[in-house]
Amino acid sequence: MDILVERADGVQTIAFNRPDKKNAITAAMYQTMADAMVEAQSDAAVRAILIRGSVGIFSAGNDLEDFMKTPPMGESAPVFQFLRAISSAEKPVVASVAGAAVGIGTTLLLHCDLVYAADTASFSLPFAQLGLCPEAASSLLLQRVGGYQAAAEKLLLGEAFDAREAQRMGFVNRLLPAAEVDAFAFAQAAKLAALPAASLRVTKSLMKRASQHELQTQMSDEAVHFGKMLLAPEAREAFKAFFEKRKPDFRQFD
Repeated sequence: MDILVERADGVQTIAFNRPDKKNAITAAMYQTMADAMVEAQSDAAVRAILIRGSVGIFSAGNDLEDFMKTPPMGESAPVFQFLRAISSAEKPVVASVAGAAVGIGTTLLLHCDLVYAADTASFSLPFAQLGLCPEAASSLLLQRVGGYQAAAEKLLLGEAFDAREAQRMGFVNRLLPAAEVDAFAFAQAAKLAALPAASLRVTKSLMKRASQHELQTQMSDEAVHFGKMLLAPEAREAFKAFFEKRKPDFRQFD
């Protein structure tokens, strides 16, 4: 199974389990995660959700080959189902990040309530490099947590940055040794699971309520642009260059 879903101590863990492909996410994996998020919301036995990677890698982002075969062209696409589920989750969502978190591997963290990362983790948002635009409302959320200039540097250049920078920006709570981060994140999720569910639900709702409409609108706007840009010549050149293992040439485009 490329996604493992497990339950223990009131915590539902959703784990990437495709290390041979650096946990690159396929449409089927998005669907499994979306379904798991929805099921967790309706199951009273689940009181917190933990998302983690496998040993040494969180996620390389979208599986580009699968992505081109089944591009997310409508709101019913599995990736958008997952983003709606994680962005509207009423229960606490915790993430444990070790290794690289690329593209949506980083943007999904902006919707988590607590994020713990290995001190060796790295993050990148290479949307512009692929001829695309941000998704998951990251064009709104990243500058909200880190400030406009920091967000612009990450989204416009798309270059990788380390865990300390992610913590300075504000979307990582704490850094830990790689061997300890998963256990620590689970322990934090278990603490949440032991607290009054109604208190957590209301507190989270109060913190997020004012921006929820803006977030969903931004996510929808991004999806429209993303779909158009996915079919544009720049993206075709970027993807072709990726598969041919060469540097793309965007000079031919305005």
